[in-house]
Amino acid sequence: MKIFKRPPLVGVDGDAAPAEARKLIGRRIEQPARRAFLQRSLTLGGLSMLTGCSISDNAGVEAALTAISRFNDKVQGLVFDPNAMAPTYPESMITRPFPFNAYYGENEIREVDEASYRLEVTGLVADKRRWTLPELRAMQQHDQVTRHICVEGWSAIGKWGGVRFSDFLARVGVDTSAKYIGFKCADDYFTSIDMATALHPQTLLALTYDGEPLPPKYGFPMKLRMPTKLGYKNPKHIQAMFVTNTNPGGYWEDQGYNWFGGS
Repeated sequence: MKIFKRPPLVGVDGDAAPAEARKLIGRRIEQPARRAFLQRSLTLGGLSMLTGCSISDNAGVEAALTAISRFNDKVQGLVFDPNAMAPTYPESMITRPFPFNAYYGENEIREVDEASYRLEVTGLVADKRRWTLPELRAMQQHDQVTRHICVEGWSAIGKWGGVRFSDFLARVGVDTSAKYIGFKCADDYFTSIDMATALHPQTLLALTYDGEPLPPKYGFPMKLRMPTKLGYKNPKHIQAMFVTNTNPGGYWEDQGYNWFGGS
């Protein structure tokens, strides 16, 4: 069998080229998380795959970031094991206080009225009615103590409780052959996940934190908790969800973050 080998790149220093690319990225991308992501991802092999992507200006950096992100999304989706569990921890290891994190300050946390709250469910589901919090609380509840991993480089352990998302999706008659589930939130955040992650047994519609009703700073009335995903994929203050075969993107994903966002 003949094995194809990539021909050497004439005039390119295999060590110096990626190093110089990382320096350029560091100077030209303002958001630290995006800059660190691309710097970690960029190798000579990556540069070779991105033929025509200049790394000497912002447009080229954005093109490189998009191409690498899409490639990483495909790889993460292929290697994701829906039966593999994220590590769990004893309650003695819970991070106290658990850190607040959002795209806005803690003084701008959204307040959602419990009495009038209704969860909207649309798209490729059989039951499109709206759900109240008492109805969700009446379903079987599960707790987990897992690690939240932020793309910015920190992590914290917390205890979340709520309804297994797979149980809820079964209740509403989701089309499990659909590709995506999108979320819209009271704080104007939005994101989306793949169906395999949605059906993972550790994916929760979280209604409590540390045994108490979910505080506003952690996402009241509801947060999607996924220990298999990075923090930005875990939306808070969820008001609506929809099942679709068209990728809905997301707040950070549309700005260059990995869409799959596996931790």
